[in-house]
Amino acid sequence: MARTPVWKSIASVLEREIGAGHYRPGDKLPTEARLSARFGVNRHTVRRALADMADRGLLRARRGSGVFVATVPTDYPIGRRVRFHQNIRASGRLPEKRVLRVETRPCDPTEAAALALEPGDPVTVYEGLSLSGGVVVAHFESVFPAAPLPGLAETLGAVTSVTEALRREGVDDYLRAETRITAEAASPTQALHLGLREGAPLLRSVALNTTPDGVPIERGSTWFAGDKVTLVVASD
Repeated sequence: MARTPVWKSIASVLEREIGAGHYRPGDKLPTEARLSARFGVNRHTVRRALADMADRGLLRARRGSGVFVATVPTDYPIGRRVRFHQNIRASGRLPEKRVLRVETRPCDPTEAAALALEPGDPVTVYEGLSLSGGVVVAHFESVFPAAPLPGLAETLGAVTSVTEALRREGVDDYLRAETRITAEAASPTQALHLGLREGAPLLRSVALNTTPDGVPIERGSTWFAGDKVTLVVASD
């Protein structure tokens, strides 16, 4: 009886472990050296197993970063009432945000023009990472006028949802007035945050949100990992 090639056996073991949740979508696999030591084979054999799994869409190699469990891109609707937590839950995944910073500082001319402020007026900046099902899918930075929302910085320290934080500050509803989407290359810091290689493709969304009567309330920039999110333009 013909023996199963060792590389196929390695691929089967790793596939079972992925299926059992030992490695989740977006997780990095051990290095070829560690896998070679684990299975008692040379790197060529490990490399063939990983290549087979990549060909079948189970893994994705990122030059300079390693081999990762492939993720199914999350559909992310772009519409007038975009809500991160609502969008992610609708996709069947658990939404989460990791806060990188919340601070109050003077606004720059671009922020001032968007938010109908004077350059140097105080703004509250909220920066963090957006996760879908435990996988980091985006890096965001939101800028809010500080004067009409004096308690926002403290509130964002207690809740990560912008919608809930604004509600606590008296803004019960807001609309997306404008969205601009461009392609960018990941900076070294973004690559680290998003688990990508430097220069990997990102989709940058710059949005202006206003109250229902048209008062600017947030200028948000979001950098989506190009292989983890599919932006869908929704008709409201």
